[in-house]
Amino acid sequence: MSKAPYPENWSDIDKTLYNRSVRVFDTVRKVLSVKMKLHAETQVQQGDIFLFNHFSRFETFIPQFLIYEQTGAYSCAIASGEFFQQDTVMSRYLQHVGVFPHDHDRLFSLLTTQIFRGRKVIIFPEGSMIKDHRVIDDEGNYGIYSRMTGQRRKQHTGAAVLAQGVEAIKIIIRHAYHNKDHKQLVWWKEQLRLDSLDQLLTSALKHTLIIPANITFYPLRTSENLLLKAVDFFTDNLSLRQTEELLIEGNIVLKNTDMDIRMGKPLEPFDRRFFGSHYLLQQVMAKAKSVDEIFTLQAKPKDWQQLYLGHYFKNAANTTRDKYMEEIYLNVTINLSHLASTLIMHLIKQGQSQIERQSFFTALYIAVKQLQNNTSINLHRSLLNPIDYSQLISGTNNRFEHFISEAINAGLISEYKTRYHLLPKLLEQHDFDSIRLENIIAVYDNEAKPIKVVRETMIHALAECDTVDQQELAAWHFEDECRDLSWEHHAYNKSIYDDINQDETATADPNPFFLEPRDDDENGIGILLIHGLLASPAELKDYGEYLVKQGYTVMGVRLKGHGTSPYALQNQTWQDWYNSVIRGYNILKAHCNRIFVTGFSTGGALALKLAAEHFPEIIGVSAVALPIKFINPAFPLIPLIHGTNRLVDWLSSFEGIKPFFENDTEHPTINYRHVPVKSLYELRRLIENMDNFAPLCTVPVQILQGDNDPVVSFKSAQEIMDKLTCKNKQLKVITSNRHGMLMDNIGGTWESIDEFMKGCINETKVN
Repeated sequence: MSKAPYPENWSDIDKTLYNRSVRVFDTVRKVLSVKMKLHAETQVQQGDIFLFNHFSRFETFIPQFLIYEQTGAYSCAIASGEFFQQDTVMSRYLQHVGVFPHDHDRLFSLLTTQIFRGRKVIIFPEGSMIKDHRVIDDEGNYGIYSRMTGQRRKQHTGAAVLAQGVEAIKIIIRHAYHNKDHKQLVWWKEQLRLDSLDQLLTSALKHTLIIPANITFYPLRTSENLLLKAVDFFTDNLSLRQTEELLIEGNIVLKNTDMDIRMGKPLEPFDRRFFGSHYLLQQVMAKAKSVDEIFTLQAKPKDWQQLYLGHYFKNAANTTRDKYMEEIYLNVTINLSHLASTLIMHLIKQGQSQIERQSFFTALYIAVKQLQNNTSINLHRSLLNPIDYSQLISGTNNRFEHFISEAINAGLISEYKTRYHLLPKLLEQHDFDSIRLENIIAVYDNEAKPIKVVRETMIHALAECDTVDQQELAAWHFEDECRDLSWEHHAYNKSIYDDINQDETATADPNPFFLEPRDDDENGIGILLIHGLLASPAELKDYGEYLVKQGYTVMGVRLKGHGTSPYALQNQTWQDWYNSVIRGYNILKAHCNRIFVTGFSTGGALALKLAAEHFPEIIGVSAVALPIKFINPAFPLIPLIHGTNRLVDWLSSFEGIKPFFENDTEHPTINYRHVPVKSLYELRRLIENMDNFAPLCTVPVQILQGDNDPVVSFKSAQEIMDKLTCKNKQLKVITSNRHGMLMDNIGGTWESIDEFMKGCINETKVN
């Protein structure tokens, strides 16, 4: 079938239809499971021509709408000419929303006009989908696979050519304006089909900028999805290409997938200094009969001037192409699968067919921590948020487990006892349309390969993983605890939480703390401090300073959900609090082989839970104001209220009948002023669980209780003493009418703990 001729000019964007399409896109986006995040500072406003890599079909519809959301500017795009061969509803729609056929004879001229009208232009310079993500060879040269030729080629220079032409025209217009050449300005206004000279000059005074951008999808899945099943039901004999695209791209759209779009540094189309006098360009453009001629200098030069200028344009276009393609690929959003795949492919290519699982976990964690300090690369948020990566070193990371599961199912890796075995399939060659199904590890590795520091860091981490200093690991883990606080604060510092947050008065530093004595004072004993419900490490910071002066190494943990917002606390369980204690204990353990644990209120219950685990480093526990019985008679009703809240939450979109109680705190600069009912319920669960773990404590335990505590009933002390079965247990009654007796050192609380703790230390010396 011969190609239908295109009209010389192209319809301008139908703004009504475009705006309606944006609204439809926004609705569809809410239904899809792909989470789109645009990372850009000023590039969206600055840029004229936006370039993207190409990995899936649906992504070609997204950049223009995201740009519109950010700037209100309309965008043009380029599509295959096959969509315009016949007059169909689809072809008319595409034309009216700013899509141009790639084989239009006047494509560059039409896009130039659009840019002068203030439109953005979206281009995918790779041309076709790059399924294997292989864009760089072993020598570091950029290139991609061409489906048409079956060979590898350089990426297209069309975007560079367009930018050169647009900027060349702007230079001429600026020169005419400087020389007050009104006739030439009017001529260019008419050639570009603009409404006024003001519109012409406004566009011409702005230098043309190319914005390279990268789209990264994570994770990539190869399992079946509803889209494939539905299509397969209505059709027979899907081709490999169709099946592969429905599997991979259907999973991107239908399953929770992050789509990170990062915009790189703006690029100009050529060195402005070349046109310092603009003489040659003036000579060439003075003979121009239309906009088209600026884009035909190389193909159809009319004289030596056009030949020379065209030759420069060609060389400059190649240079610009290399710059923007490198910038595109360097803006990959690096995720855990990239790191794991890079390590696996490095090992198998080095002839190593297996690796200890623990070495793998440790190497990944080391690499994550080292890459976090590298500002030249973009890390996926899961490599910045400790919730997502901190359990890597123990091998219990959900994202890593998903990655390994996909690799095992694909026959790339097997797991046996304590090792991963790397299988020969990793090095097999696969068809372009099957590699995403057959070797997703190679695809991830290819995508990360342009960023050399990723490979270098992984190799270094592998060499270091078996001999890494435990205190260095502990320092990273402590940093993770501080980082976790920042992420939690960011997550709950939003307007939707203002109804509670605006009444909060806590201003004390909620960060966990790690205090080390001077070398000449250090006694080798570690103290783990655990604060109470609604508070933060600030509650025990003064006590920690008191202890470090005595030569103790002190770790003050932050229980998850504390120190940020009551809404954050509402989403935690008592097991989450206990996991915070475990992490703090592991940090301290790297520095001390004997550890004493002191917990206040809820922290006291968690301290006993820790002691019940029989960790060899723990030499004793002091639990202050341990909550079992409460002065407030409403506390036993908490399970009922929580159950009612859950029922209301299930029946409606509301949070419940009473999600928070007001808290009349003794320390308003430290404690939340609102306590989530859910958290009181979790405390009740922890107390009930104490029946199981308190009898398991074998180390010495001291219970301190105020005789007139306004929160915790004095009966709590005797009840917990009855639960304890350890040989050395002590009840110390403190004269106090306040709950926070540890923070305020009421009645010599600190000295009482000192005395008991020294007895524990002496006992371990004897043993």
